[in-house]
Amino acid sequence: MPITPATLVAPAKINLHLEILGLREDGYHELRTLFYPVDVPCDLLKIEPGHDDHFYIRCPERPELETTSNLIYKTWKAYGAATGFQPGIFVTLTKNIPMGGGLGGGSSDSAAMLKWLNSEAGDKALSQDEMIALAATLGADIPFFLMDGPAWAGGIGEVLTPATVDLTGMTLLIACPDIHVDTPWAFKCWDEKNGFPNIAESLTSQESGNKNPAPVSPADMVNDFEPVVFEAHPTLRKIKDNLLEYGAKKAAMSGSGASLFGLFPDRVTATFAAKALEKDGIEIFTMECQ
Repeated sequence: MPITPATLVAPAKINLHLEILGLREDGYHELRTLFYPVDVPCDLLKIEPGHDDHFYIRCPERPELETTSNLIYKTWKAYGAATGFQPGIFVTLTKNIPMGGGLGGGSSDSAAMLKWLNSEAGDKALSQDEMIALAATLGADIPFFLMDGPAWAGGIGEVLTPATVDLTGMTLLIACPDIHVDTPWAFKCWDEKNGFPNIAESLTSQESGNKNPAPVSPADMVNDFEPVVFEAHPTLRKIKDNLLEYGAKKAAMSGSGASLFGLFPDRVTATFAAKALEKDGIEIFTMECQ
């Protein structure tokens, strides 16, 4: 059947809270993490009819993503294997979310593709639970992007509990320096610093021992990756210090970095901080919290 052309918006996320609980015997790291969706930056996926059952992708900003290792392609392939619905499509990806910054761009792209495929699949469409289960096989962060709103994540990312996060009136500033932090490396450094054995093949799990949906205050915003990442990249520590110096009520790193965010009491203060950081060549995004 003919497909419906569409332009999909894939938003980013930040981790308002990221606590590493330890390393399990199976190699997975148990985390207590709070995902918070942000409108900017966001990727765009333009979907157009393709030929037969083939998949094509174009990404003008990052041509190295135009391969079958792209998570969007893997999502299309996995959905077809699970449902039998695998339409021929041409995808133009506009990549606005910095890669390797801890903002979940690849995971969000995957979730956007999953939701679109499911909307087109007719009687082959998956239930929400089936969608989440399939998403979890593709990446730990992907199930979150199938939700609408903040959430605590558990399991390997598929066990999600909606969270109440009230940041009304605050302005969020996301700073994206031109630094790449490798997530497996960050976990390995954390293991070594905290006395855990070195495991050759790093697995990443997210397990929440406390899925309390109570409102989160700035005092709760921590990231256990910061000590090891800041030791290797002092520039990131300086950016966090600058965010606080410029008036942020709280600042932290997102995921394993290298992006950092600050919560400012108003747009005027955030704009001042943005201009100061941009002078150092740091890419900045701002958003009014609702």
